[in-house]
Amino acid sequence: MDVYEAVRSRRSVRGFLGKPVPDEVLTRVLTTALRAPSGGNLQPWRVYVLSGAKLAELKYLVRQRISDGDTGDPPQVLPYPEALPEQYARRIEELGALRYGAVGVARGDYAGRERVRVRNWDFFGAPVGLFCYLDEQMLPPQWLDAGMFLQTVMVLLRAEGLDSCAQIAWGRYHRSVTEIAEPPAGYVLGCGMSIGYADPDEPRPAIPRASLAEVVTFRS
Repeated sequence: MDVYEAVRSRRSVRGFLGKPVPDEVLTRVLTTALRAPSGGNLQPWRVYVLSGAKLAELKYLVRQRISDGDTGDPPQVLPYPEALPEQYARRIEELGALRYGAVGVARGDYAGRERVRVRNWDFFGAPVGLFCYLDEQMLPPQWLDAGMFLQTVMVLLRAEGLDSCAQIAWGRYHRSVTEIAEPPAGYVLGCGMSIGYADPDEPRPAIPRASLAEVVTFRS
């Protein structure tokens, strides 16, 4: 698979097979991804990969919290601005309609939407979960670096025939993640990521992107 096809075929997959991911594949992907750009060569990311018993333990902890009516932890980082400009709010609304509509959940079916959302904390059935932390002292440029690292991971996973889903949703239960991952004090959870082989029967609606003209300006 060439790099263009890897980028074009990357999707946020929300349904995985239970097929194990070989350790050597994960090691190869993550070792190569360390070549991602990093301003000042800070490489501000700290990554934790969970599978097997540790993955099951985390899922159990969060499942129990949800069952007990626990709606989550105070956010370390807000996922979106509190007041989104109209064009961005419209994109989120369109995404929700496509994502939930693909699994038969109507716009006003809030209970149905919550049932779909809860699958985040089961890693959508994936056998591997990845978490990316950053030192709380890092600034927006270092968060950009972490994003480039994570995109590199996701593209390399496609080259290996694997899929992924980056998940800011894990921030809702960041204390449970920290309990299992055990990062150093002073580190903040950036996001989680489900990794595995895509379930071919899981609906995968096509998600539109802004046109080139909307986001790119050429000057010469």
